[in-house]
Amino acid sequence: MDRIRAIIVKEWREVFKNKFVFFTVAFLPLMITALPLGMIYFATGSESFAGVTAADLPPQFSAMCGELSGGDCMMYYIVTQFLLLFMMIPVIIPMTIASYSIVGEKTTRTLEPLLVTPVTTLEILVGKGLAGIIPAVSATWIGYLLYAAGAHIMVDNPAVVGKLFDPLWMTAIFVVGPLLSVFGVSIAVMISSRVNDPRVAEQISGIFVLPVVGLFIGQTTGFILVNQQFILWMAGILLVLDSVLFYFAIQIFQRETILSRWK
Repeated sequence: MDRIRAIIVKEWREVFKNKFVFFTVAFLPLMITALPLGMIYFATGSESFAGVTAADLPPQFSAMCGELSGGDCMMYYIVTQFLLLFMMIPVIIPMTIASYSIVGEKTTRTLEPLLVTPVTTLEILVGKGLAGIIPAVSATWIGYLLYAAGAHIMVDNPAVVGKLFDPLWMTAIFVVGPLLSVFGVSIAVMISSRVNDPRVAEQISGIFVLPVVGLFIGQTTGFILVNQQFILWMAGILLVLDSVLFYFAIQIFQRETILSRWK
């Protein structure tokens, strides 16, 4: 654990010197949190939900509202629309950090001394992975808490705000979020092990954010209903994918090949 802790500290010292990485970690969660809060603010100032009844809403979603009235159910629908938006934070941040922490070290010549030490490949990848996962998960949780606090201030009905703490949100934020971070780190490590330019690594890694973007678009258009069953299936699939991807990340990260290629 001491070696892994030392790698994490080293990564944070090196990575956060990069302005792009620092901007991503610091401002992306704030932007993603501010957007839904702005939507809630304008929605609460509108009287368009006054005449909404349960019959006006999709039956699948109405079942998630419980005893809420039609107008409150519509407000809960708006609040829940941004659940998948928060799922982008634990993917984008670790991908950005992991991509730079491996490829970026080529230009600073700091990876080679690490690779020739007795530290194992598993310890290197776990340390670099946690260096990306910890800020991403922390930013996701903080953003979620700020979102819940803002919704509590702006939404009149406490029952609507209480839905932000139901099993759907708890599972998504505290289970699926960390699993998405592991997914992002594993993808970034595999890509970074094969390319020599941090920008190329970040651009290729960014492609793997598109599935989450697609789910968000599908949810907002009504094509996908994000409920507890959907989130549980997502968590199960990610658990399997993370195990497979991290195994392949270890296999692809060949320290001898990296050293010979980058000299």
